[in-house]
Amino acid sequence: MAKKESTFLSMVLTLFMVTLVAAGLLGSVYALTKEPIRLAELKKKNEAIQVVVPGFDNEPSQEVERIFMDGDSLYLYTARLGEEILGTAVETFTNKGFSGEFKLMVGFAPDGSIIDIAVIKHAETPGLGDKMEKGKSDFSVQFMGKHPDSFNIAVTKDRGDVDAITASTITSRAYCDAVTRAYGAFMESQKAN
Repeated sequence: MAKKESTFLSMVLTLFMVTLVAAGLLGSVYALTKEPIRLAELKKKNEAIQVVVPGFDNEPSQEVERIFMDGDSLYLYTARLGEEILGTAVETFTNKGFSGEFKLMVGFAPDGSIIDIAVIKHAETPGLGDKMEKGKSDFSVQFMGKHPDSFNIAVTKDRGDVDAITASTITSRAYCDAVTRAYGAFMESQKAN
């Protein structure tokens, strides 16, 4: 069998075929994993809503209000027991974390006081910034039951009422930023209703 000589055209065609096959495989994997990823994210949101506004019997993820604030969307989920509103869970964000963006779910009672806070997503430093998560420290406990009108949501270094996570002031400030943004969205929603 004679050896074929490589030409520019044959190399381009070979590269094109390899790229086409790789793109097809990548697209197939994306199509297969898209729905399971969406369902896992929805489950995580629903669990976070259950943590921050417990006791509801409706499906808050079906009763969503979207508010555009600070360059992104915040989502408000109304939790009900029968016809009574137990509270509102606000999916909020901050871009001021040590490792960039993270997301929280903040539960507000109808009077605006904070019921609880859950971390949805973050990339903060393990052993330092990740102490904002429940089970790793009691940092979030200091927000529970507090009303943002009378509790200054800023770290003590910034003349606020929040004790920062040791060696994680940037994360603590970002956490406060996300909670403050959630309260702003909650109040905007209350004015509209």
